[in-house]
Amino acid sequence: MTVLARRVGVRHLELVEDAVQAAMMTALSTWTAQGLPGDPGAWLYRAARNQLIGELRRESGRLRIVEQPALAIGGDGDDPNASYFPGEVRDDLLRMLFICCDEAIPPESRLVLALKTLCGFSASEIALRLFTSEANVHKRLGRARDRLRETSPTVETPPLGALRSRLPSVHEVLYLLFNEGYLSAHAELAIRRELCEEAIRLTRLLAEHPAGEVPETFALLALMHLHAARLAARLDGDGGLLLLEEQDRSLWDRDRIGVGAEWLARAASGEVITRFHAEAGIAAEHCFAPSFEQTRWREIAELYAILERVAPSPLHTLNRAVATAEWQGPCAGLAVLDGIVPPSWLAGSYLWDAVLGDLHRRAGNLEVAAQHRERALASAPTRAVRELLQRRLGACCSRPSGASEGVVADVVNWRAP
Repeated sequence: MTVLARRVGVRHLELVEDAVQAAMMTALSTWTAQGLPGDPGAWLYRAARNQLIGELRRESGRLRIVEQPALAIGGDGDDPNASYFPGEVRDDLLRMLFICCDEAIPPESRLVLALKTLCGFSASEIALRLFTSEANVHKRLGRARDRLRETSPTVETPPLGALRSRLPSVHEVLYLLFNEGYLSAHAELAIRRELCEEAIRLTRLLAEHPAGEVPETFALLALMHLHAARLAARLDGDGGLLLLEEQDRSLWDRDRIGVGAEWLARAASGEVITRFHAEAGIAAEHCFAPSFEQTRWREIAELYAILERVAPSPLHTLNRAVATAEWQGPCAGLAVLDGIVPPSWLAGSYLWDAVLGDLHRRAGNLEVAAQHRERALASAPTRAVRELLQRRLGACCSRPSGASEGVVADVVNWRAP
C-alpha cells in the first residue's frame, strides 16, 4: 500500500486502501483455487494497481497518474536505492509514517490514520489502544483523510526539520504497533510476533536516520528488545497468557536482552528522561531479575513514579500500585490508589478493576474484590485476557494465602492517552 500511495499521492490514500483490500479478497479466492503464485508480493501489487487504475479511470480519468514508470518492487535488476538522496527515509512504510504524522493533520487523528492505513489495525483495535470508542476512531480517521485531501502533501521525504518535528508522533505509532504484537486485541491471537518484529525493524531504521538518531528513539528500541526477549515464555501450551511469575525464564532470549541493554546504554547519552527511558528501565529490571521473588520491586516502583512525572497518567499510577504491592504488600498498593477517581476511559477498562480486585482479595476485602472481579471479567477485551483473569481472580471468595501474585505484572503496561 505504501508503494501505491507514493505513486498516486497521499490525497488518494482511501482509494489505495480500497484497492489493496480488493486485491486481498481476490487473492483469497484465486490462491485457494490455483495455489500460491511464485511471487505473492508482486501478484498482490499488480492486482491492487490494476484495481486502482480502474477506480481512478472511473472517478476522474486520472489514469496518467499511475502510468508513470513503475517503481521497482524487487527482482528487476534496478538498484532500489539509486534515486535516494542523503537524508531520505529509504523505507516506504517509515516514510509514509512521517507523512501521516504531518502537523497539518489534527493531533488526535494522526495516530488513527497511521494505525489504520499503514499498520492495518481495525477500528476496534485502535479504540482499545487509545481508550476511546469506535465511533471516535471513525471520526478521527475522516478528519485526517479530509485534511490530506485539502493539503495534498508530497509523498517524498519531508525536509529534515519536518521529520524531527514529527518524530514524537512517529514514536507513538511504533510504540502502539509493538504493543498490539505484545498483547494483541485479536480474538484468536494473544501475541502477534510479526508485529513486534516489524516495529523493531522500523524503529531500528529510525535510529539510524539523522532525524531519529536521538536518545528517545534508542530508549524505545531498548524497550522493544527487552519485551520481545520474553515473548517465547509468555504463552502456555494451549496458547493462554502467562503472567511474569509463571514464565520459564530459561526461554527468555538472553542475546536479545543484551541488545536491549546496549540500546538502553546509548539512550543514557542525553540529558532528558522520557517515558521510554523509564519504561525501558522497568523492562530491564524484570529481565535481569534472577527470579520473580528476587525482582527489585522498590526500584520498579520508583521508576513508575518517574514515569508519572514525565508522562502523567493514572495508568502509570495503577502500575506503581502493582509494583508497590509486590514491594510492601497489598495494603500499601491500595494506599497508592486511595482517593484517585479514574477517568472514564480507565474506569471502563478491565485494567482498573483487575488491579483493585487482586489487591483487595490479597488484603482480605473479599466482598469488594468480588465486585471488581465481575467488572474486570465483563470488560476483558479478548478471550485470552478473560481466561487469565478468571484464573487469577477466581478465588475472590477464598481467604488470601499471603503469596505474592502480581495479577497484571505482565499485562497492564499499555499506552495511556
